[in-house]
Amino acid sequence: MPNIQDILLQTFQRLIEQLFLFTPKLVGAIVLLLIGVIVAKIVTNLLQKALAKAGFDKLGDKLNEIDVIKRFGELKLSIIVAKTLYYFIMLVFITAATETLGMKVLTDMVSSLVNLIPKLIASAVMLLAGVMIADALKNSVVNICKSFKIDSGKLLGNIVFFFFLVIALIAALKQSGIETSLLESSFNLIIGGVIFAFAVGYGVASKDVLSNILSSFYSKNKFREGQIIVLEGIQGEIIALDTTSLTLRTGDSTTIFPLSVLQNQKVEIITSAE
Repeated sequence: MPNIQDILLQTFQRLIEQLFLFTPKLVGAIVLLLIGVIVAKIVTNLLQKALAKAGFDKLGDKLNEIDVIKRFGELKLSIIVAKTLYYFIMLVFITAATETLGMKVLTDMVSSLVNLIPKLIASAVMLLAGVMIADALKNSVVNICKSFKIDSGKLLGNIVFFFFLVIALIAALKQSGIETSLLESSFNLIIGGVIFAFAVGYGVASKDVLSNILSSFYSKNKFREGQIIVLEGIQGEIIALDTTSLTLRTGDSTTIFPLSVLQNQKVEIITSAE
């Protein structure tokens, strides 16, 4: 039978030996982490002050004017960049600390995070640029609609904004290494359905207008201002003729006909314009 006292003694001796071997590694890892904290704080404080003096936050002020970003609170780009650099430096020192401890699994995990950070930064820059471009396009659409006195300018502007925002979001996710095939397919289906529904609805709603416009091409050489005609039993002088309507002066009043009636009704020309 084995001597239990000897087994316990040997086990205790091995634990003491491993503890003595591990203690220097643990101390070294703690020292590395402390150095990392100090270096990260010094570098990020200097960077934040430099960016603030260089006017880097003015770009953030422009972003804060966008409605979508306002909902998430005020952005301070100098602080965001400094914090990102802080955590990046800390991850580098954590990687070194885990290598000192000999924890390969933890080291690999932290290393993967360090390699992911540049991709995330590039994705964030792409997303912010996409938001700014989408907002600029939205404002352009709204201003154009105002100049043409279109009441639904704000709605059209918001549609354009979210359309380009989704495109920027998909591009940013792809840059970060996230698979976006399903999201792209769904987005394409939604856009295709919206365009089809809009085309059908607009086509049905503007059927009469398009009919009048087509009639103007067939009638522009047959009818002109100054002619006296009889249309639907009404005799009058053509005083106006545009792409959608025809205006007759009938005595003391005027009558407006859609141009499509020139193709569907019998028209009698009494006198031609000189």
